[in-house]
Formats: sequence, structure tokens, C-alpha cells
Amino acid sequence: MFDLVLMGGRVIDPAQGIDAVSDVAFKDGRVAAVGPNLGPAADTRDVSGKIVTPGLIDLHTHVYWGGTSIGVDPDAYARRAGCTTLIDAGTAGPGNLPGFREHIIRRADVRILPFMNISYPGIFAFSPYVMVGECEDLRLLHPRACRDIGRENLDLIVGIKVRVGKSASGESGLAPLDMGLEVADHLGVPVMAHLDHPPPYRSEVMPRLRRGDILTHCYRPFPNAPITGDGRVQDDVRAARERGVIFDIGHGGGSFGYETAVAMMRQGFSPDVISSDVHVLSENGPAFDQLVTMSKFLAIGMPLVEVIRASTINPARAVRKTDRGTLTPGTLGDATVLDIEKGKFAFPDVLGEIREGSEHLRCKGIVLGGRWWRD
Repeated sequence: MFDLVLMGGRVIDPAQGIDAVSDVAFKDGRVAAVGPNLGPAADTRDVSGKIVTPGLIDLHTHVYWGGTSIGVDPDAYARRAGCTTLIDAGTAGPGNLPGFREHIIRRADVRILPFMNISYPGIFAFSPYVMVGECEDLRLLHPRACRDIGRENLDLIVGIKVRVGKSASGESGLAPLDMGLEVADHLGVPVMAHLDHPPPYRSEVMPRLRRGDILTHCYRPFPNAPITGDGRVQDDVRAARERGVIFDIGHGGGSFGYETAVAMMRQGFSPDVISSDVHVLSENGPAFDQLVTMSKFLAIGMPLVEVIRASTINPARAVRKTDRGTLTPGTLGDATVLDIEKGKFAFPDVLGEIREGSEHLRCKGIVLGGRWWRD
């Protein structure tokens, strides 16, 4: 007997090429089967008329709640956003990663996988009241400490996070990124690179990124945008994709613009990953959450299956996890039940430009570890 069966939903699993009405069964915390007429089960949920996907993965979040000023409550956020895995984008550094692990990650229901910040205290002063870039002062960056703490936590961390730009690294320029790349090389993990206002410039950052590294905020508006003044994708951006750099949305409060998004997608440059960059300054807009961010991409013409691909298997591959992002039997028993609400919705970007959409993704249920997560 299965522990749980979701009956009669439209199952969309891009990793397996599935888009069909089917049942999904779970047993012992894992996906057990996908197919028609599955059962019996200790718990059966009729999800006919709904969409069933692998558990959504938000690749860019900040969920060190209570330990840093930027963090939001992970379980509350995940329930709202329909997520089963949250990738924390470097909220904690070597100095406070153990606290993040013990006080938040271990106690949360939702799965949390962190990038570790190259800066020793992580993102320590990001709030409406105080804003200090963690990479502004090179005294806070200690590559050996980062490498050593990383080695002790390789069972948990998925990479090194580095934020550069006028706001994040100030006069430190590219030095934090070069340090982060060296540490990541020694740990065998990718770097997630944030770029805000220059300096440094995009043209300096892009050539440094390696195959498997992640450029977050990949559709940021001018300045340091990935498009030219006449809307063409920059040559260094195309070269980065060709060598295997991963392009992540990381919407946030200042890093997603429709002008950039529409121009790039018209040229066939869709994002690899859609993520929210949810934090205390973006959770009430303009990013809101993963489902709102996904709905924005429906509004600008990205097909539903590709939106789901960019929120399931693609982020799983970006952090080199083969146990999630799909409903393949034997993988983690995580799934998201969605509905598409029809109507007229106004979706803002970070500059206040509004795009109207006719569809809004809503969470109708979450399966976590093979069991229906509390409503």
C-alpha cells in the first residue's frame, strides 16, 4: 500500500517529458510511481483539475530568519510559494553558517540548501534601516576560513556566494569574486555571482565565470544590463552561456526588468532558472514569491512547461542534486499542486513597469517527504 496518492491531476514533469493526466504515488518518503489508477493508499487526495509538478525549488532565497536582518521565515515562505526546497543565496558566511545550520535549517520542515558567503559574517546589514555591503571591507573576507568551514560542511553547502558591485563590494571591486572563485575551486563547488551597479562592470565579471557557475540577477535593468542600448544580447553574455554558465533570474527588489527580459527572450535567450530572491525588502513586492515570479514569465510569453522546468529540474541541476526536481520513482517524495487562476493581474518589475497577465499560479497543496504537508 502506498502512503499517499495524488489522483487525477495534470502531471507536468519536464525532466521526464511528462505532461498528462495521471496519478502520483509516494511510499517511504520517496516517489513510488507515476501512472493511471494507482492505489490503494493510506491517504488519497483528489487533485483532478489541478497541476502536479515536482516540488518547486527556489534557487535564490534569504531564509536565515532571526539570525540576519535580511532573512524571512522559511516554512511560512515555502507554504505560500509552493516550494519544497529553498536554496539560500549566501545569507550566512563562515562565521555564522553553523548557527544557520543548527537554529534554522535543522528545525525547518522545508528543505534548505545554502550557498556560503565569501564574507565571514554573511549578509549582516541589509535592512530598511542599515545597508552595508558585506564585501566592502576586505578585512571581512578570509579565503582560508571560508575553505575550511566549507570543507566541514560539504554535506550541506551547495556553493560559494559572492556579491560584487557598488552596493555590495564598494571599493573592493573584483577582489571578492576572485577570492570566491579560488575557494570554490578548492571545494569543488560552483560560485553564485551577484552583480549590481558598477563598478565592477559586467564585461569584467562575465569572463571570470566558469562552466557551472551561476550568474544571478541575469535580467537586471540598466546599468550593468546584459543587453546593449539597442536591445541586443551582449557578446560576453552569449559567450558565457556557450561555455556553460547558468543564468538565474533572482528577481529581488532591484534586479528584474521587463525591458531586459523581453529583449533577451525575443532573441531566444530564456533564463535557465526562475527564482524570487525573496528577502525582507522584496517579499511584499515587487518580487513577492516564487509563484508570482513564475506568473510574470507566463505573462511575457514563456510556455508553462518551460516555466516549470526553470523552477524544478533546472535549479536542481544547478546545485548538482539528482534526488529532486523530478517525479522519477526513487527520488525525494516532494511535489507541488498548483492551480492557474484566470483573471486580470498587474505584475510590476523593479522599476515600476507593469505587465498585465491573464494567469496567476496558486499553490493548492504541497507534498514533502511523501506526505501531505499541513494545509
